[in-house]
Amino acid sequence: MSLDGYVAGPDQGADHPLGVGGERLHAWMRELEVWRRAAGYEGGVTNANTEVFERADDGVTALVMGRNMFGGGPGPWSADPPWNGWWGDDPPFHMPVFVLTHHAREPLVMQGGTTFTFVTDGLESALEQARAAANGGDVAIGGGAGTARQFISAGLVDRLLIHQVPALLGGGVRLFDDPALATLRLEQDEVFVGPGVTHLGYRVVR
Repeated sequence: MSLDGYVAGPDQGADHPLGVGGERLHAWMRELEVWRRAAGYEGGVTNANTEVFERADDGVTALVMGRNMFGGGPGPWSADPPWNGWWGDDPPFHMPVFVLTHHAREPLVMQGGTTFTFVTDGLESALEQARAAANGGDVAIGGGAGTARQFISAGLVDRLLIHQVPALLGGGVRLFDDPALATLRLEQDEVFVGPGVTHLGYRVVR
């Protein structure tokens, strides 16, 4: 998240999946050796952010994301065959991933243990299927902002981990852009300052 509250820049699209300037929010992560290795790249650095990155997925064994984070744009899937998303042949998730969409599609089995299942009947169904696939582990809500916001608003999120980057985007997509979230009560349980980013952990108080 930028200092002015955006989790993606303006004008998101095929040319700018994170919006114009949005890649600046992820620079701290993409330079890490551990991230680059998982994404199939060489090189990278190890620094104080490495521990936070590795801990973020501790206990997570299933993931939920929205259509925009998977890729392919709005509307029906293109045919013969439909695009397999932003993540390449070996996505970095290596776990079951449940994609919220309005358009049905057969599950997509990828290399490295990632299977994308496309859910058309809402948040609760996606969460129920992810919990079953997690087999006792945690379920992470990966994004994008609209999907995360819906889960937070529905009271289905237990904890937030926000990586705040010292950048100003001036526009784009906000995570908390919903007046109903004014009643959300949070308790801070982590602050960790790393190179180029401050990691903020919050528990949802019920």
